[in-house]
Amino acid sequence: MSGWTKDELSRIVEADDLHVSPLRDDGKTFGTPTWIWSVTVDGELYVRAYNGKTSRWYKSAMNQRGGHIIAAGMTRDVTFEPVDGPINDRVDDAYRTKYASSSYLAAMIGARARAATVKVKPHSATN
Repeated sequence: MSGWTKDELSRIVEADDLHVSPLRDDGKTFGTPTWIWSVTVDGELYVRAYNGKTSRWYKSAMNQRGGHIIAAGMTRDVTFEPVDGPINDRVDDAYRTKYASSSYLAAMIGARARAATVKVKPHSATN
């Protein structure tokens, strides 16, 4: 279970204004919010780092595993989990559907961004 309500996911996807702020190295303060594309697959929220694993927010998210997101008028404490394997094909499909007309789509489903796929879960959610 993802921990997101259907309403929360719907609002996040429809607003398309998700900003991610992983914790900094001190584990207490949040990094600068970074706008990022988000998609949902089977009730889970996924994001990708456009610049791949070299992205600053991605490195912080993987080091600290926590932070918050701001989207659709909500601020939520979250955890970040790296994603690998077959789910990436479904995440690609979700990006293709949601961002079909964007000139950035190819980069977001390319190998670099795909390697930096992250599942975003509300902090209180359990596996």
